[in-house]
Amino acid sequence: MMNTSYEWPLWQTSEFVCGIDEAGRGPLAGPVVAAAVVFPRWFNPEESILEKLDDSKKLSARVREELAPAIKAAALFWAVTEIDPEIIDRINIFQATMLAMNRSVETLGMLPHLLLVDGNRFRPHLPIPYEAIVKGDAKVFSIAAASVLAKTRRDEIMTACSRSWPEYGFDRHFGYATAEHVRAIRQYGRCPLHRVSFRLKELGEK
Repeated sequence: MMNTSYEWPLWQTSEFVCGIDEAGRGPLAGPVVAAAVVFPRWFNPEESILEKLDDSKKLSARVREELAPAIKAAALFWAVTEIDPEIIDRINIFQATMLAMNRSVETLGMLPHLLLVDGNRFRPHLPIPYEAIVKGDAKVFSIAAASVLAKTRRDEIMTACSRSWPEYGFDRHFGYATAEHVRAIRQYGRCPLHRVSFRLKELGEK
């Protein structure tokens, strides 16, 4: 569990500190989704459901679904954006991830004073200072909140898509390269949700 101890010294000089993270960088299918979250200055999650917040990968789906509306309610600003597979195939997954992250900032409705970005690289579109933090979703409250919003939104999308393409089981593996998913691609080929630039060694692709 986390608190806002990372943000507190930054709030001394930057009122609007924005956490940014993505979900869906590695799957074979579906969009890459990014979220940006700005909490009120001096925000403290103590004695609220947000005390449960952590890296979204460490949380159960049930807890993530409980936290997402609480994050939105507590945040001053938040935004979630998606980049579709056809764009991922055209510009590559790194560029698509950077695009999703930047669009999430651009659609906040305000310009943050500082960006805290999960990962080791970031390419900003706006002249805003930033800090790239490796494993930031496990260290920084605002980034962890963004990771939950991105993950829950992406899971919603993939679950909805499973109704259009039930043979792939998107509601179970969410597009990742599980054995079930690879078998389905071998049997049915790829659907419009798949990233054709992501090749499968299991199918003899290079």
